[in-house]
Amino acid sequence: MMKSFKTDWKANLKNPQTIMALFTYRYGNWVYYRVKSGLIRKPLWLLYRIMDVLFVRIVANGELHAEAQIGDALHLPHGLNGIIISPKAVIGNNATIFHQVTIGGRNNLGEPVIGDRAFIGVGSKILGPITLGNDVNIGAMSVVVKDVPDNASAVGIPARNILRNEPKPENTR
Repeated sequence: MMKSFKTDWKANLKNPQTIMALFTYRYGNWVYYRVKSGLIRKPLWLLYRIMDVLFVRIVANGELHAEAQIGDALHLPHGLNGIIISPKAVIGNNATIFHQVTIGGRNNLGEPVIGDRAFIGVGSKILGPITLGNDVNIGAMSVVVKDVPDNASAVGIPARNILRNEPKPENTR
């Protein structure tokens, strides 16, 4: 828990509201997945729920459920402002998520799985049992309902994949 929080801290140094929301998430995630004893878990979970309402929902203005599995160094450049991450979503390491993004299920079919180093633009919606690969870029205001492969971008409503074929540098001596 502390290692992940330290990377979150470094990724979001300028926004104390985001740091408090991510601490609340990491604490709740630790209680949900690691604390097995019911006698200890109940008061710890009650403390998490209070922190969630105060710091995540009211102060940071978002929803970040403890059941979600989020990797290290989650970067939220504009804080948790309007971001909703569903309980069963999986997000890899070093993801960047801008404001007003929704990551959630669709018609109880399943939740998204997002790879490492994903960049999700303002107002995007990632919906359903889909997989976004590593190093994926999602354009602002896009609605993603289909898988996006590694090293690709998706834009539009519904989002369409655009593979990034970056030119290889020439050897000049």
